[in-house]
Amino acid sequence: MTTWQARFIAPDAALDAAPLLRRVLTLDQDPGEVASAELVLSALGVVEARIDGQAVSGDLLTPGWSAYEERLRYARYDVTALLTRRTPTLGLALGDGWWRGRLGWGEGARPYGDEIAGFAELRITYRDGAVQVVATDRTWQAAAGAVTADSLYDGQSVDARRLDPGWAGPFDGDAPADPRWGGVHEVAFDTGRLAPYLAPPVRRLAERAPERVWRSPSGKVLVDFGQNLVGWVRVRVRGAAGDVVTLRHAEVLEHDELGVRPLRAARATDRFTLSGGDDVFEPTFTTHGFRYAEVDGWPGGPDAIGDGALTAVVVGSDLTRTGWFETSDPLLNRLHENVVWGMRGNFVDVPTDCPQRDERLGWTGDIAAFAPTACFLADASGFLGDWLVDLWAEQRADGYVPYVVPDLLRRMAEGPAEFEPADATAVWADAAVWVPWALWQAYGDRAVLERQYDSVLDHVRHVAGLLSPSGLWDTGFQFADWLDPDAPPDRPDAAKADKGVVATACAYRTADLAARIATVLGRDADAAELAAHAARVRAAFRAAYVDAGARRVRSDAATVYALAIEFGLLDAEERAWAGDRLAELVAAAGHRISTGFAGTPFVTDALTSTGHASTAYRLLLQREVPSWLYAVTMGATTVWERWDSMLPDGTINPGEMTSFNHYALGAVADWLHRVVGGLAPLEPGYARVLVGPVPGGGLEWARTTLDTRHGRVAVGWRHEGGELAVDVEVPDGVEAVVRLPGAEDRVLGAGTHRVTAAVAGPEPVPVG
Repeated sequence: MTTWQARFIAPDAALDAAPLLRRVLTLDQDPGEVASAELVLSALGVVEARIDGQAVSGDLLTPGWSAYEERLRYARYDVTALLTRRTPTLGLALGDGWWRGRLGWGEGARPYGDEIAGFAELRITYRDGAVQVVATDRTWQAAAGAVTADSLYDGQSVDARRLDPGWAGPFDGDAPADPRWGGVHEVAFDTGRLAPYLAPPVRRLAERAPERVWRSPSGKVLVDFGQNLVGWVRVRVRGAAGDVVTLRHAEVLEHDELGVRPLRAARATDRFTLSGGDDVFEPTFTTHGFRYAEVDGWPGGPDAIGDGALTAVVVGSDLTRTGWFETSDPLLNRLHENVVWGMRGNFVDVPTDCPQRDERLGWTGDIAAFAPTACFLADASGFLGDWLVDLWAEQRADGYVPYVVPDLLRRMAEGPAEFEPADATAVWADAAVWVPWALWQAYGDRAVLERQYDSVLDHVRHVAGLLSPSGLWDTGFQFADWLDPDAPPDRPDAAKADKGVVATACAYRTADLAARIATVLGRDADAAELAAHAARVRAAFRAAYVDAGARRVRSDAATVYALAIEFGLLDAEERAWAGDRLAELVAAAGHRISTGFAGTPFVTDALTSTGHASTAYRLLLQREVPSWLYAVTMGATTVWERWDSMLPDGTINPGEMTSFNHYALGAVADWLHRVVGGLAPLEPGYARVLVGPVPGGGLEWARTTLDTRHGRVAVGWRHEGGELAVDVEVPDGVEAVVRLPGAEDRVLGAGTHRVTAAVAGPEPVPVG
């Protein structure tokens, strides 16, 4: 365990603005003698550090949100190049972040702490081997800054009249005497809970200029940035001292005005008080989910908003993009791009359900469904690996895998009554197993399985204790097929699929995957125990829910067939009739979506694997609500929470729970990559790959590219002259098995190849 010299410190006096902390230090030797300097940074709250006025890094919202009762992260920075003076100043700017900020809905959750505090330890190593350590302690100073309010939900207020650009130096010698700067005190915190980041930091990822500025029917000034995104608006403005420019943010318009009802109690409003000179405001202690902003108080009115005055700054965890997908269908391409933007906006330190309203929680069910897609689109190993460490911490604390990680719900004065009694629930709690498995399949790194193995075992054994004497998981609260499109708006749990069928199917899949994980890790005794348990659950499921004579699975809904088929709960003959019945149900629904959170990630796979690819394509390409492309035709630039978050008449769904940036239903992109694009792993980490596109849907061509741990794999197919021509790029050390309709499998080594098969050209798919 690291022995820290630094302590968490906070201002002695109650301040009327977010605190600034600083210390002027004296180097033991000349700056030219510094061999290296490393700054370790953390906070109870969020922190930004400067040395002699220069930002230490571009990282944002450090140290993020983790299971604070168990672990608080710290970041490390090489600051050698910033130590250019004998008396540098180290400054910290603090914000509430998740530590003290308002979180949750209704009455919200009690804060993690009453004080925000900074933590910094600067270790300087000189060329002669000498080491100097400068750490936060009682010798530091504190003062109120220019940020007069900051909240992740409500926004940030900045008063430029209070801004002191030189608060963090440089100074010649000690900082000048200033009555605004007072003392600090130590805040008690167990530094043994400090842990390094596994995830990439949150950073600025992109910028967007306004596409349109206009007045609404009520006279409000509105700005459209053309893309639903997460971040804030950087403002460049000049006006009279004391004037206030206000920006309110929202994802959509309703009746040509800003549509703020889906925000619920989140104000999503930034206020900037002008200095009288040229001001630049960037509210880095908050984030908003928005496409539109309403601007009030702009000096000179909307006509004075010139180029560069308003810039949307896209913010998110800095994951490396690894996967791409494109087809001949522009609507399908837009859907895929919406999935990418939804992931980008919800991967802000924690994989959240939505980034705009008074919630923004790490719901386990959403990422359980979406993890395979996430692991293709980006290198999510660190991001999700870090989150899984928190999942195991919260699992130990609660005795079960909670609904959200970090587990804010247990900090709420009154937890959601409809979710009681709180305990493990299918799909959501299964993230403990499904997410590590997705990481293993994508990257082939045993480390995540080793690290999460105790969590995996604990979850499977806990669920085993929840099963009925019959071996079914048919008691207790279940989200099950949450947000079935046929459920009433106020009853998102009222699905067609029987909750016991869904939960028991998931219990089997989880136990089966856990047995495979144990086998990978050489835990043979555990593997045997888990496999035997999985077999018992499968037998119980079949005895209670599968009627082979009638060729039905209980509740006869699309979701139960999709899960039974894809999870391996049926024998070969049963799979055939279950696939036929699933195709019948999809057709009976007009090829519109009839599945919720549990079934939707698996329905297209279940159709394809049972010989109904044409039905899967009709489901995919449907444009009427509920469908994936309905939102695209309505102008969506991210994936919605509800299939009809926006109604056909342009009004917002009346349900209280309505988000326009909710990545879970974008899990279909995993099927797009593997089946439409034709690129899937045959071995973990893509050491062997399957090239097996299943053309359909009237598509003329598709291209899929993935940067694997072994190098780039690319598959591109096109209908040409009565043949299907497939171009394949294989990196060194990887073997590709090409499986095309009506042709023998071919095995390809490294290089660029073209393979053809006699396949009929694209046939138009009925739309609607």
